[in-house]
Amino acid sequence: MEAHERFRDRRDGGRSLAAQLQGYAGRRDLLVLALPRGGVAVAHEVARALRAPLDLAIVRKLGVPGREELALGAIGSGGVIVLNDDVIDALRIDRTTIDEVIAREQMELARRELRYRNDRPLRDLRGATLIVVDDGLATGASMLAAVAALRVREPARIVVAIPVAATETCELVRHAADEVVCCWTPVPFGGVGAWYENFTQLKDADVRRFLTRR
Repeated sequence: MEAHERFRDRRDGGRSLAAQLQGYAGRRDLLVLALPRGGVAVAHEVARALRAPLDLAIVRKLGVPGREELALGAIGSGGVIVLNDDVIDALRIDRTTIDEVIAREQMELARRELRYRNDRPLRDLRGATLIVVDDGLATGASMLAAVAALRVREPARIVVAIPVAATETCELVRHAADEVVCCWTPVPFGGVGAWYENFTQLKDADVRRFLTRR
């Protein structure tokens, strides 16, 4: 695709995504959950357009040591761990290394829970319709961890919503979620950041600002 056909930024992606989710607008059981940090800017636009509350689904990608952009899995709140066996087997990553990565990311997950929530627990999700938002899906490990962590809280429906994703990852996530809504599955994919003109990394302060802005 040409450069002008990319999303301008995450908020632009969120507005495009919200247009495809209008069937959920105004539902009283609806909650929009963002994967921080990048997903928060997208989810803010979705929540505003659908007139729904916005909260967080906090997960951490487990990066391969020395190749952190490649995920060997992810962890989520409540002790959920999702491992990418294909990556682990292909790179022959041993259990000790995996455990070290998990321990390190569990510390960061706990830090984010405290910093973003101030010990405020995630609301009761039983019977809720959840729209879980990120800025894109590459391997899908973080999103799969989020869905797994949320499923145990007994929502009625989990909808994964992303502006852009790899085609094969969308199909993978469809097996875990009740519905996947994606604006764009470019081929070849390359990476999430390639499909945004501005893909500046968000800071913790940006996350808190989006959570309080309506």
